Amino acid sequence: MTAPIDGQGNATAWSRGEVGTLLLILAETSFFAIFIVGYLFYIGKSLSGPYPADVLELPVVATICLLSSSVTVVVAVRALEADRRGAFLAGIFATVLLGGGFLAATALEWRKLIVDDGLMISTNLFGTTFYSLVGFHAAHVTVGLLLLALVGVLGVLGFVRKEHATRVDLLSWYWHFVDVVWIAVFTVVYVVGV
Repeated sequence: MTAPIDGQGNATAWSRGEVGTLLLILAETSFFAIFIVGYLFYIGKSLSGPYPADVLELPVVATICLLSSSVTVVVAVRALEADRRGAFLAGIFATVLLGGGFLAATALEWRKLIVDDGLMISTNLFGTTFYSLVGFHAAHVTVGLLLLALVGVLGVLGFVRKEHATRVDLLSWYWHFVDVVWIAVFTVVYVVGV
């Protein structure tokens, strides 16, 4: 990884916040890698159903919501950097709504899987690895949403200003990480694993 570049093309030092955020993302990537490898290892090894092909449907709407939220969080950060408070708040709250839509769709999927299809974490290897991986991701989305909502509320109250744009950008790094992880989870669970 190379050092960041300033507006004049000069290399600058990484800030403590950037290093800390990158290390958090690296650590979390390791956890997700373990869950993904576990899921891949156990594909097709369940001795009883339901099996992925029997119960999983592509979460298209949820995926569109989550990936779109990466755009709105960038809009929010850029607006804050330009000191456009209204656009910043609109971007942050749009991100929270889109992320909330993703979690709502995940909850509906889980309700269907548990109630209609009888798939629980203890049902078989598929249930165990599915709920562990997708649940771990949903937990990260929840943490990101809580932090984004807090930034939004503090923004409404006037406590988040232009000089805080770098810190809000670091939060957006985490949010982008959650989105990239979803692409991996989506591919492994809903494309490869079915």
